[in-house]
Order: sequence, then structure tokens, then C-alpha cells
Amino acid sequence: MNLEAQLLKQRLSLLEYLRRQNWTARPVGWQHEFVGLCPLHPETHPSFYVNAVKNVFYCHGCGQGGDLIRFVQLSQHLSFRQSMAHLKQQLDWPEPGETEAWRETVDFYQRQLELHRPALDYLHRRGLHDPQLIRQLQIGYAPGGALYRHLTGQGFPSSLLWRLGLCAQGQDTLARHLVFPCGEANHPVNLYGRSLDDAPPPHRFLPRRPKGGLFAWSTVGNYFEVILVEGLFDLAVLWQAGFRNTTCAFGIHLTPTQFSQLGDSPDRQIFLAFDADPPGQEAASSLAQRLQTAGRSVRLVDLPPGLDPNSYFVAGASAAQFGHHLRSARCCPGGLT
Repeated sequence: MNLEAQLLKQRLSLLEYLRRQNWTARPVGWQHEFVGLCPLHPETHPSFYVNAVKNVFYCHGCGQGGDLIRFVQLSQHLSFRQSMAHLKQQLDWPEPGETEAWRETVDFYQRQLELHRPALDYLHRRGLHDPQLIRQLQIGYAPGGALYRHLTGQGFPSSLLWRLGLCAQGQDTLARHLVFPCGEANHPVNLYGRSLDDAPPPHRFLPRRPKGGLFAWSTVGNYFEVILVEGLFDLAVLWQAGFRNTTCAFGIHLTPTQFSQLGDSPDRQIFLAFDADPPGQEAASSLAQRLQTAGRSVRLVDLPPGLDPNSYFVAGASAAQFGHHLRSARCCPGGLT
């Protein structure tokens, strides 16, 4: 595949592009598929399917299918190169080298994870056992100074690595941390690091970088019911249990962008599944009040005291038990039922 085309599709998913074109869809089952009316031909019965994981579409009405670039070619009547130019205009396309550096960093850390047993053991202790999910979340491991040597050996200038926050003085910023890419429309804008032994700082992001929007929002934002959790390990175990309508804000305080995303649909039902400790519950109640004031429907999920979604599943809880907590979720005082 053309490298530039591959990078572009990683930056802008097909589902996100269609949403920007005001395509309305509903989720189908648990297979990351969405269906709506076909934008390529007139119809009254939805037959246009999008697989958000494979990043492809197929219409059972007109028989057309393909990826993002193929859709642009068909819908805009453009050539391949013209479609590439059209998509670049839709994006704040980064300067040469930046996208490649992000992609190479994520790939490098993913390869390192397979080589470092303590990092894999840590994931297993935190309840993550599905290799496919680990790959989908692009979880990696930063062993130390290896990233700087690797990227400079690939020709990336050290000034770029410093500006992106990846390295400083020849060392990985996230050395000896598990690494999760944080992105918008599949394009990394930051990396979250979690230490294996709680050595300070146990949690950190790259410096001088925005935190980004809600995790996987280009897909999760299409669900009518959305579960918001604090951290990525909470999200990971819920995705593993089948709750793929879960997103996270990387903490208890939402940025203005994240709050706007969460409330961008007046019909959405929002479930707040924050940690069952005083800071988490106070933050959940405060956020629920803000969402209700904005006219959004929100419920609070009560987990056993002292637990969060991750530790709840690690302790042996099942998907059915968490589903019971969702069904029993309570409204805030003064909220709509």
C-alpha cells in the first residue's frame, strides 16, 4: 500500500470522515459495524455498512465497497491522487516527518512489549489477557534509551524527537513505562505511560503535548449509550468484556474538548463508571451535574467500595455482574429518569 495513503487513513478513519459528512448510522451487534443509508445512491432502507475495525465499507444496495480513499473516489468522482489531495485538505496535515515519527514510535514500542516479559506479566496482572485487544489498543513498552537510538538511526532529527516530547537528552521520556497511544481519529497526539512498579511518576504523558479528546471517540461516539471511565486499564478490561461503547478521559477532569464530545448528541445516555473512592465519586457527581445542566441524560454506576472497573474485573467479576451495575445505575439528584 502507498505509505502516504496508509498514514492518511490512520489519521482519519472512514467512520469519522462519514460523520463529518453528516452520515447518520446505528451500531449493529458487537462487531464494530454501523449501518445507515448509502451516500452513494438513493435508498429508503439502510444497506450501507461500515466496519470500524477494518476501516472499510460495503453497500448491499449498490454493491460498492472499499476503504476511505475508495469512498472519496466514488462520492466525489475523483482519481486516487485527487482523493488524497481532497482528504489532506480535510486535515491539519503535519509537517513532513512528524506523522512518520509517531507511527514508528508506536510500532517500535509494540515490538518491545513482546520482548519484555515483565511488561506482559503486568498487563496480565491488570486483567488484560486478549492478545488481539492488546494489539488493537496498540499497547507497547518503553525499555529505556532504545527509542532515541532507533529513531535517530532511521534518520529522524533529535530536534523533532524533543519537540514531540518523545526523548530528552538521549533518553526516552516514558522509559520503563507501558505505553498507550492517545489519539484523535487514529492519529496519536500524545502517549500515556504507566510504570510497572508504581515508581514515581506512575502515570505520565509526553510534555508540551495536548492530552487529546476522549479515547476512541470516532467509534464510541456513534453509540446511543456511552460508558465513561477514568483510566485506560478500566477501558481495556471493559472492552475485553464486550463493552466496546466505553471511552475514557485519562483522569477525572475533562478538558473542554472532551466535555463537548461527550455531550455532542442530545439523545445519548451517558453512564459514569468512576472509581468508587471519594475523589472519583465527587468528580462523577460534579460532572453529572454539569451534563444535566447541559440537558444530557446521565447515570452514575455504583461499584463496590474502593474498586474501579479494572480492579472489579481483576477481583473476578463477570460481564454479567458489571451489566447489572449498569442497569442499576442511579440518576443524580434532580436528574431525569
